[in-house]
Amino acid sequence: MMAFDYESLIASIPDYPEPGVVFKDITPLLADPEGFNALVNDLADRFSDKGVTKVVGAEARGFMVGAPVAFKLGAGFVPARKPGKLPREVRSQEYALEYGTNSLEMHVDALVPGDKVLLIDDLAATGGTAIAQVKLVEAAGAEVVGMGFLLELAFLDPRGVISQATDAEIHSLVTIM
Repeated sequence: MMAFDYESLIASIPDYPEPGVVFKDITPLLADPEGFNALVNDLADRFSDKGVTKVVGAEARGFMVGAPVAFKLGAGFVPARKPGKLPREVRSQEYALEYGTNSLEMHVDALVPGDKVLLIDDLAATGGTAIAQVKLVEAAGAEVVGMGFLLELAFLDPRGVISQATDAEIHSLVTIM
């Protein structure tokens, strides 16, 4: 089977959200039925043998990709949200972005010890968001069994950064050198 051409449906937007950043807009891929189906299936299939019980996706594009991957795997979905968006008690973790800092929150009861967690996001850039999610998962006593990304900005070395926090498998569908 031939691999899907994801890059043809990803738009590069220069100087967004600030000068010097090239934003990778995945909305054309999400709007394309064949592309969206390939994205979900390729990520879910890669981790189908890991016994995933929960998929964690970071706000907001991680929701768009992570929820259907969770459905495909027969797992639950847990959102990792920006501060102040969740209504019950949360754990919080700050992280660095390629252009600033932010933090993620997760309900304290969203994961339990023994959960096998797959982290799904659209982009691995500096690795900060992924590491924040790893810390939130581990604080709940759960285990990260893998990370799946649509895009990896290899020139920023997210794998090197992430591997300092976890030895979980990292899989990216598109690598940008």
